[in-house]
Amino acid sequence: QVQLEEFGGGLVQAGGSLRLSCAADGRTSDTVVMGWFRQAPGKERELVAAIKWSDTVYYADSVKGRFTISRDNAKNTVYLQMNMLKPEDTAVYYCAADPRPVVGSLEVFSGGMDYWGKGTQVTVSS
Repeated sequence: QVQLEEFGGGLVQAGGSLRLSCAADGRTSDTVVMGWFRQAPGKERELVAAIKWSDTVYYADSVKGRFTISRDNAKNTVYLQMNMLKPEDTAVYYCAADPRPVVGSLEVFSGGMDYWGKGTQVTVSS
């Protein structure tokens, strides 16, 4: 089992920045892939970004050029730097992790990952 805890959500004005972090407590073999999902009220959950170790990344089209995912494997921690935030980025952001060492696009995790954090609210005001 992996315990995930998110930090860094909050309220920010449009155009501003926030940095989310997520610390994983568990075996590193269970966190081969780490990522961030979000879910806004009335909308489906969306895979925002994912990273496999440090060599493969995925971004949703809606955040490309604005968000950056990174990880510190020694700390088993993943980060999401969010710049140029828009009101439509408002959602609960969930950290997730998965042990599967998939080859190819990480978009395959759009349906979900094995382990989840409780989520952190990000609100972008216009």
